[in-house]
Amino acid sequence: MMIQDSDLIAPCGMNCGICSAYLAWSENIPRRRGKITHCTGCRIRHKKCAYIKSHCPQLCEGRVQFCFECEDFPCRRLETLDRRYRTRYGMSMIENLHELKEAGIDAFLASQREKYRCPQCGGMICIHNGKCYRCDTIP
Repeated sequence: MMIQDSDLIAPCGMNCGICSAYLAWSENIPRRRGKITHCTGCRIRHKKCAYIKSHCPQLCEGRVQFCFECEDFPCRRLETLDRRYRTRYGMSMIENLHELKEAGIDAFLASQREKYRCPQCGGMICIHNGKCYRCDTIP
């Protein structure tokens, strides 16, 4: 399956390309029950956003592509998700969405590739555990 980088940006601002489940799938890391899961990304699976969609009529009905297009941005659910990611992983989905809105998807993707690029092999560093699934040891 050929996936475009832009397809890996979820409506909530998550870059699925730096998610542990996506990286395990894309680098053919074997699944391990309770340890390593596989995912091709929210948009690819037509899930819109795993964390927000089921509670958001705008996403469910296809009225917005990204949360920043919503009049309620940022909603309570997105703020909760953002707070969890800021605390655990040092990444803000709300900041990602502001950057997407202001700079556009191509500039956002270039920024993400630079920020999370593995200095050893050029692969992507996982936001969840700081590992490169291409050249580093996987937990």
